[in-house]
Amino acid sequence: MSDIDFERRALLATGGAFALAGYTGLAMPARAADLAATPTMRGGANNYMPGAKIVERIGSGGFWMSGTVRRAGDGAPLLGRRIQIWAHTTEGSERDLRSHGATLTDANGAFRLEMPQIVPALGQAHAHLAYDSGEYDTVFLRPLLPSPKVTSLEAHFILQPV
Repeated sequence: MSDIDFERRALLATGGAFALAGYTGLAMPARAADLAATPTMRGGANNYMPGAKIVERIGSGGFWMSGTVRRAGDGAPLLGRRIQIWAHTTEGSERDLRSHGATLTDANGAFRLEMPQIVPALGQAHAHLAYDSGEYDTVFLRPLLPSPKVTSLEAHFILQPV
């Protein structure tokens, strides 16, 4: 194979990749513009304690709560948003201050906080999460674990500016 054939293939492949990236870049904002805000879930605010401290970890850990925070409309990731997390765990009930903590989102709008294993309360293993910092509408989430043996859970927020 000649060097010309190889260069032509590389040029076509590179051009195709740029064209696809450009098309995707143009198409993505149009889809993101329709991104609706996350509604508050029923029961999400149960045992909420305003002002939970930002922590590195809740208790001894072993369970990972993670997710993302994005802006409604354009879907932009939101940096530095405070997400409060609490649950009924192997170390305490969701009413206990020691079962509450908060974390901040990174530049990609992602958050992650380790906590003790979540255990069933009122028959269901679930977590509570809240965005409550004022720049966007307050949202409370109460996602259920598919099984009490699961050791991680994700929850995603799409926030509406106030």
